[in-house]
Amino acid sequence: MGYLRGFIPWLVFAGVGSFGWQWGALAALVISVALLLADRAGGLSLEFRLLEYGTIVFFVALAALAFAQPHSALQQYGSTLSMGWLAVIAWASIAVRRPFTMAIARRMAPPEVWHTPLFRHINVVLTAAWALSFTLSAAAQAVVTAAHLSLLVSISIQVAGFVLPARFTASYPERARARFLRDQGAARSGLQEA
Repeated sequence: MGYLRGFIPWLVFAGVGSFGWQWGALAALVISVALLLADRAGGLSLEFRLLEYGTIVFFVALAALAFAQPHSALQQYGSTLSMGWLAVIAWASIAVRRPFTMAIARRMAPPEVWHTPLFRHINVVLTAAWALSFTLSAAAQAVVTAAHLSLLVSISIQVAGFVLPARFTASYPERARARFLRDQGAARSGLQEA
């Protein structure tokens, strides 16, 4: 569950935002900076932290807007904007060849695997799954807001937007490693037979 740590600010925004979107954005910003500083103090590399940096940028901009214009029409699109920005972060991290899940995976995987093609491949696939989920969730949230659907529908979409890729993240790495080992074994058998 260590991969959910990077999403704590977004969960704080959703929770505290019910008391006012400006307070949700401010609380999320404070949590974002605190988590990044805690990682630095803990000796963790701040490289590959596109999720954390993107989160800080989003909440700085949102807090500034929310305090400057607390009754802005954008307030009702908070979920759409959040999921959309997470999608941008995820797709951009793949585009610059630094999938955001790599920073999370480095907390759990031994350093000797960090530069292997398998580690990179697994993280590209995981980040793509998150990116797709965020993209679809943002689109669905936009429809929910535009159609004035219930809060329950919105919450269901948000939950699914995190739970589905989290479940995939929990199971995919082991399947990918098993497939890799199976393929390596088959390749070795083929070389021995030749």
